[in-house]
Amino acid sequence: MLGSVSGRHRSPVRGSSIEFAQYRKYVPGDDTRRLDWRTWGRTDRFYIKEFEADTNLRLCLVLDASGSMKFGPEGATRLDYARRMAGTLSYIAAHQGDGVGLWRVGAGARLELPSKRGASHLGLVLDALAETEATGESDLVAALHDAAERISQRALVVILSDLFVSPDALKPAIQHLRFKKHDVTMFHLLDQQEIDFNFDRPARFVDLEGGEAILADPTDIADRYREAVRTYLSGIDDVIRTTGVDYHRVKMHEPYEEVLARFLLSRTPKKGGSA
Repeated sequence: MLGSVSGRHRSPVRGSSIEFAQYRKYVPGDDTRRLDWRTWGRTDRFYIKEFEADTNLRLCLVLDASGSMKFGPEGATRLDYARRMAGTLSYIAAHQGDGVGLWRVGAGARLELPSKRGASHLGLVLDALAETEATGESDLVAALHDAAERISQRALVVILSDLFVSPDALKPAIQHLRFKKHDVTMFHLLDQQEIDFNFDRPARFVDLEGGEAILADPTDIADRYREAVRTYLSGIDDVIRTTGVDYHRVKMHEPYEEVLARFLLSRTPKKGGSA
């Protein structure tokens, strides 16, 4: 990651820290204090020592707070799950000296807290998460385009959402973030019931984002519903393949700490690699 403060993450930029990276040929204007005189003695050529520069990360959380995020039983809704994940990631980032920011999106819940370091700012982020309620229609796509333009420096952008949007509309928004050089991770929160659709009696299906309720016999619509879900998930898979985003499909029966542990392990630098 790129940043202006010394931190715990290996930077793509060479600097002056204790971990040696490589030699390169001296060019006029280089700091002569970094010349390796032993190499000059062996080769009669001037070489500069380069080192890995450690730097800080900027974490920007994009929390979907649209009405569909209140799906689930009280105290265990999709929004509750997302808030726990966001709060945990915020704490981890702040604890290691990284900046944390929050973009809360939804037609009735817009909020922007720019990425900053420090305990007091972390408190603002956690308070905002605690106060968040799911309401209104989704404006995730517009919010992602807005974030791409307004997050001025390269960041790790973590999206927590049910992605209740068209994959065709989502794709350009993700591409916009990637074009701005942001590292994008998506946690796609789904309930197994939404995929299986194992209802066995007539039911009223309510649009949590304000649309009309529909009374239907599940046996009449189950096949078409499951086909629509397969088409939708296939569209999401296409977005992932073409944008290179770090995507995690999360079933809400999974303990959130296990989901985060897998994510963090997947981001751990391999030997000889960088983060």
